[in-house]
Amino acid sequence: MTRLWDISPPVAEGAPVFPGDTPYRQQWAATIAPGCPVNVSTITLSPHVGAHADAPLHYDPQGQPIGTVDLDAYLGRCRVIHAISRGPLVQWEHIAHAAHDLPPRVLVRTYGHAPVDRWDPELAAFSPQTIERLADAGVRLVGIDTASIDPAASKTLDSHQVIRRRGLRVLENLVLDDVPEGDYELIALPLKLMTADASPVRAVLRALA
Repeated sequence: MTRLWDISPPVAEGAPVFPGDTPYRQQWAATIAPGCPVNVSTITLSPHVGAHADAPLHYDPQGQPIGTVDLDAYLGRCRVIHAISRGPLVQWEHIAHAAHDLPPRVLVRTYGHAPVDRWDPELAAFSPQTIERLADAGVRLVGIDTASIDPAASKTLDSHQVIRRRGLRVLENLVLDDVPEGDYELIALPLKLMTADASPVRAVLRALA
Protein backbone atom coordinates (compact mmCIF):
# COMPACT_ATOMS: atom_id res chain seq x y z
CA MET A 1 0.00 0.00 0.00
CA THR A 2 1.31 3.46 -0.93
CA ARG A 3 2.10 5.51 2.18
CA LEU A 4 0.23 8.76 2.78
CA TRP A 5 1.21 11.60 5.09
CA ASP A 6 -1.72 13.73 6.25
CA ILE A 7 -0.23 17.24 6.47
CA SER A 8 -3.45 19.00 7.51
CA PRO A 9 -4.01 20.24 11.08
CA PRO A 10 -7.26 19.34 12.86
CA VAL A 11 -10.12 21.78 12.34
CA ALA A 12 -12.50 22.09 15.30
CA GLU A 13 -13.63 24.72 17.76
CA GLY A 14 -10.50 26.28 19.21
CA ALA A 15 -8.42 25.86 16.05
CA PRO A 16 -6.11 28.89 15.89
CA VAL A 17 -6.82 31.76 13.50
CA PHE A 18 -5.27 35.17 12.89
CA PRO A 19 -6.42 37.55 15.64
CA GLY A 20 -9.71 39.06 14.51
CA ASP A 21 -10.41 36.37 11.91
CA THR A 22 -13.55 34.21 12.11
CA PRO A 23 -13.01 31.10 14.24
CA TYR A 24 -14.49 27.70 13.49
CA ARG A 25 -17.95 27.17 14.94
CA GLN A 26 -20.35 24.25 14.49
CA GLN A 27 -24.02 23.96 15.41
CA TRP A 28 -26.54 21.21 14.74
CA ALA A 29 -29.37 22.13 12.38
CA ALA A 30 -30.88 18.67 12.80
CA THR A 31 -30.13 15.63 14.94
CA ILE A 32 -31.17 12.02 14.70
CA ALA A 33 -34.40 11.54 16.61
CA PRO A 34 -37.91 10.23 16.02
CA GLY A 35 -39.04 11.89 12.80
CA CYS A 36 -35.49 12.93 11.79
CA PRO A 37 -33.21 10.27 10.26
CA VAL A 38 -30.01 12.34 9.97
CA ASN A 39 -27.55 14.63 11.71
CA VAL A 40 -26.97 17.90 9.79
CA SER A 41 -24.58 20.57 11.00
CA THR A 42 -24.06 24.23 10.20
CA ILE A 43 -20.49 25.50 10.24
CA THR A 44 -19.06 29.02 10.28
CA LEU A 45 -15.39 29.56 9.58
CA SER A 46 -12.76 31.67 7.90
CA PRO A 47 -11.46 29.98 4.72
CA HIS A 48 -8.00 30.48 6.27
CA VAL A 49 -8.68 28.03 9.12
CA GLY A 50 -6.47 24.96 9.02
CA ALA A 51 -4.50 23.99 5.92
CA HIS A 52 -5.61 26.33 3.15
CA ALA A 53 -4.88 27.72 -0.28
CA ASP A 54 -4.79 31.49 -0.65
CA ALA A 55 -6.44 32.85 -3.77
CA PRO A 56 -4.96 35.84 -5.64
CA LEU A 57 -8.03 37.74 -4.42
CA HIS A 58 -6.62 37.51 -0.88
CA TYR A 59 -3.73 39.87 -1.68
CA ASP A 60 -4.85 41.54 -4.93
CA PRO A 61 -8.15 43.45 -5.19
CA GLN A 62 -8.34 42.44 -8.86
CA GLY A 63 -7.17 38.86 -8.26
CA GLN A 64 -8.97 35.62 -8.99
CA PRO A 65 -11.18 34.01 -6.34
CA ILE A 66 -10.14 30.51 -5.38
CA GLY A 67 -12.96 28.81 -7.29
CA THR A 68 -11.58 30.01 -10.63
CA VAL A 69 -7.90 29.21 -10.03
CA ASP A 70 -6.35 26.45 -12.16
CA LEU A 71 -5.90 23.27 -10.10
CA ASP A 72 -2.67 22.03 -11.68
CA ALA A 73 -0.44 23.69 -9.09
CA TYR A 74 -2.07 21.81 -6.19
CA LEU A 75 -1.47 18.32 -7.53
CA GLY A 76 1.84 16.71 -8.45
CA ARG A 77 5.46 16.23 -7.52
CA CYS A 78 6.76 18.35 -4.65
CA ARG A 79 9.77 18.61 -2.37
CA VAL A 80 9.70 18.98 1.41
CA ILE A 81 12.65 21.00 2.72
CA HIS A 82 13.51 21.45 6.40
CA ALA A 83 14.47 24.90 7.70
CA ILE A 84 13.61 24.28 11.34
CA SER A 85 14.05 27.10 13.87
CA ARG A 86 16.13 29.20 11.50
CA GLY A 87 14.69 32.56 12.51
CA PRO A 88 11.80 34.81 11.52
CA LEU A 89 12.40 34.54 7.76
CA VAL A 90 13.29 31.54 5.61
CA GLN A 91 16.30 32.75 3.64
CA TRP A 92 17.69 31.06 0.55
CA GLU A 93 20.69 29.73 2.48
CA HIS A 94 18.30 27.85 4.79
CA ILE A 95 16.94 25.74 1.93
CA ALA A 96 19.84 25.77 -0.54
CA HIS A 97 21.00 22.33 0.62
CA ALA A 98 17.90 20.82 -1.01
CA ALA A 99 17.25 23.35 -3.78
CA HIS A 100 18.86 21.52 -6.70
CA ASP A 101 16.65 20.35 -9.58
CA LEU A 102 13.51 21.57 -7.83
CA PRO A 103 10.11 20.16 -8.76
CA PRO A 104 7.24 22.63 -9.37
CA ARG A 105 6.10 22.55 -5.73
CA VAL A 106 8.13 23.24 -2.57
CA LEU A 107 6.92 22.88 1.03
CA VAL A 108 9.10 24.20 3.85
CA ARG A 109 9.05 22.91 7.43
CA THR A 110 10.03 25.53 10.03
CA TYR A 111 8.65 24.02 13.25
CA GLY A 112 10.04 21.16 15.27
CA HIS A 113 6.46 20.65 16.40
CA ALA A 114 3.68 22.69 14.77
CA PRO A 115 1.45 24.53 17.31
CA VAL A 116 -1.87 23.24 15.99
CA ASP A 117 -3.73 24.26 19.16
CA ARG A 118 -2.61 27.88 19.56
CA TRP A 119 -1.89 31.06 17.63
CA ASP A 120 1.83 31.78 17.16
CA PRO A 121 2.53 35.52 16.77
CA GLU A 122 6.21 34.74 16.12
CA LEU A 123 5.53 32.47 13.14
CA ALA A 124 8.30 32.00 10.60
CA ALA A 125 7.72 33.31 7.07
CA PHE A 126 9.47 33.44 3.72
CA SER A 127 11.75 36.26 2.80
CA PRO A 128 10.58 37.78 -0.50
CA GLN A 129 14.01 37.10 -1.99
CA THR A 130 13.54 33.39 -1.31
CA ILE A 131 10.21 33.42 -3.14
CA GLU A 132 11.88 35.21 -6.07
CA ARG A 133 14.59 32.56 -6.30
CA LEU A 134 12.10 29.73 -6.07
CA ALA A 135 10.11 31.31 -8.90
CA ASP A 136 13.32 31.69 -10.92
CA ALA A 137 13.89 27.94 -10.43
CA GLY A 138 10.49 27.14 -11.96
CA VAL A 139 8.55 26.57 -8.73
CA ARG A 140 4.80 27.17 -9.18
CA LEU A 141 3.56 26.55 -5.62
CA VAL A 142 5.13 27.21 -2.24
CA GLY A 143 3.86 25.94 1.08
CA ILE A 144 4.79 26.47 4.70
CA ASP A 145 3.87 24.99 8.09
CA THR A 146 2.92 28.38 9.56
CA ALA A 147 -0.18 30.54 9.18
CA SER A 148 1.38 32.88 6.61
CA ILE A 149 4.22 33.23 4.14
CA ASP A 150 4.63 36.77 5.57
CA PRO A 151 5.31 37.77 9.18
CA ALA A 152 2.15 37.99 11.28
CA ALA A 153 2.57 41.73 11.87
CA SER A 154 3.33 42.63 8.25
CA LYS A 155 1.13 45.29 6.62
CA THR A 156 2.91 45.18 3.26
CA LEU A 157 2.83 41.39 2.69
CA ASP A 158 6.02 41.48 0.67
CA SER A 159 6.15 37.74 0.00
CA HIS A 160 2.48 37.64 -0.99
CA GLN A 161 3.20 40.45 -3.43
CA VAL A 162 6.01 38.43 -5.01
CA ILE A 163 3.56 35.52 -5.32
CA ARG A 164 1.10 37.88 -7.03
CA ARG A 165 3.67 39.30 -9.42
CA ARG A 166 5.25 35.95 -10.31
CA GLY A 167 1.97 34.02 -10.57
CA LEU A 168 2.71 31.41 -7.89
CA ARG A 169 0.21 29.62 -5.68
CA VAL A 170 0.51 29.20 -1.92
CA LEU A 171 -0.45 26.74 0.82
CA GLU A 172 -0.31 27.73 4.49
CA ASN A 173 -0.84 26.06 7.88
CA LEU A 174 0.54 22.69 6.83
CA VAL A 175 1.77 20.16 9.39
CA LEU A 176 5.10 18.67 8.32
CA ASP A 177 6.27 17.35 11.70
CA ASP A 178 6.54 13.72 10.58
CA VAL A 179 7.63 14.25 6.99
CA PRO A 180 11.28 13.60 6.10
CA GLU A 181 12.99 15.84 3.59
CA GLY A 182 12.52 14.55 0.08
CA ASP A 183 10.21 14.34 -2.90
CA TYR A 184 6.54 13.32 -2.78
CA GLU A 185 3.30 13.68 -4.65
CA LEU A 186 1.22 16.55 -3.25
CA ILE A 187 -2.59 16.42 -3.28
CA ALA A 188 -4.17 19.60 -1.82
CA LEU A 189 -7.17 20.64 -3.91
CA PRO A 190 -9.14 23.74 -2.88
CA LEU A 191 -12.92 23.82 -2.90
CA LYS A 192 -14.68 25.48 -5.82
CA LEU A 193 -15.69 28.56 -3.80
CA MET A 194 -16.50 30.97 -6.59
CA THR A 195 -16.16 34.26 -4.71
CA ALA A 196 -13.81 33.36 -1.83
CA ASP A 197 -10.33 34.65 -1.06
CA ALA A 198 -9.10 31.22 0.10
CA SER A 199 -10.22 27.64 0.63
CA PRO A 200 -9.55 24.94 3.18
CA VAL A 201 -7.71 21.93 1.73
CA ARG A 202 -7.16 18.38 2.96
CA ALA A 203 -3.47 18.32 2.16
CA VAL A 204 -1.74 14.96 1.85
CA LEU A 205 1.58 13.72 0.56
CA ARG A 206 1.93 10.36 -1.19
CA ALA A 207 5.14 8.40 -1.54
CA LEU A 208 6.42 8.37 -5.09
CA ALA A 209 6.28 5.06 -6.90
